[in-house]
Amino acid sequence: MVKEIRLPQLGQTMEEGTIINCLVKEGDEVKKGSIIFEIETDKATLEMESPCEGFVKHIFVAADQTVPIGYPMLILGSQDEKVSESFIDSFKEITGKKKEPEITKPAGEIIEQDLKDMTENGVLSDLALPIEHEDIKLGQTIPVNKLQKITAAKMLKSKREIPCFYLTVKADITGLVELRNRLNNNSELKLSYNDFIIKAIATGLEKYPIMTGQIEGNMIKLQEQVNIGLAISVEDGLIAPVLKDVTNKDIKQISSDCKALIDKTRSNKLELTDLEGGCITISNLGAFGIDNFIPIVVPGQCSIVGIGRIIDTCIPDNGNMVVRKFMNMTLSVDHKVVNGAYAAQFLDFVHKMLEDPSSFGLEC
Repeated sequence: MVKEIRLPQLGQTMEEGTIINCLVKEGDEVKKGSIIFEIETDKATLEMESPCEGFVKHIFVAADQTVPIGYPMLILGSQDEKVSESFIDSFKEITGKKKEPEITKPAGEIIEQDLKDMTENGVLSDLALPIEHEDIKLGQTIPVNKLQKITAAKMLKSKREIPCFYLTVKADITGLVELRNRLNNNSELKLSYNDFIIKAIATGLEKYPIMTGQIEGNMIKLQEQVNIGLAISVEDGLIAPVLKDVTNKDIKQISSDCKALIDKTRSNKLELTDLEGGCITISNLGAFGIDNFIPIVVPGQCSIVGIGRIIDTCIPDNGNMVVRKFMNMTLSVDHKVVNGAYAAQFLDFVHKMLEDPSSFGLEC
């Protein structure tokens, strides 16, 4: 019996897919669960499995073709089964009526085709610039890699569609620095400042949940759990995988999960689920000597926090001068979702939590 296989929806936001590779040819035997196509969706390049078994009788698509969900991909039949030309032509009529989207889209339409052009394993692949940094000289013309194109498209979309306002605070984290040093001296698990920042932000989002929202028609849809993106530097760019359900994790679990996420990112092993569901992102450029900066909100999220380096600052204290450690935090917020006063309360809560190490409930 002839069985048709159509393009399934491989992700929640997927509306169409581009054929990257066809792994079968006419006459091949296909088992249920066999990988038959590599499909580039709005978020990643994923493997498409066959929902049934049989022998390939006809393939309707080709590499670089973009087709909508439900589009006929191929037909299977028994080994000796003959498929008439009229039967194949009937499918060709169906496919001919489908309007195929252009493969190349203007920047504003590439939303999350996203920093995740993955290989067959779901990993980041051909995003890197094909020229080493040390080989780049003044006057050269350099090709723009895929990650740069994706980032540019997302940032352009953000600037066009997300009316932001910006809030900055300077947190005195002298006590937190001392706490982290004591904890790291007594444990094999080394905590980073990001671990504490993520915990403080997650606690703040639980207290001020509108900060997790997105506009849906005339409503604001809030996240069911707190998922926080962490901007991680890779060659020629940043990728922000998402740490899930942070409010139900303690500092040590957050630290462990962050390290695992960073390892997956830098070893090109991210999966589609690692990149979805964020409501806020943390971008920490302190390691690059940056005091403060204004980050751009990731489309689909409500806000982003930019973290600067820790700066030793002399301040007066009872007639004496003491050195305290300060860190700038800048919050960019989607004004469609949140007003200034609400966001200010959220940021004030986060920075006060960071200034009070006892709020983390840790013992040295």
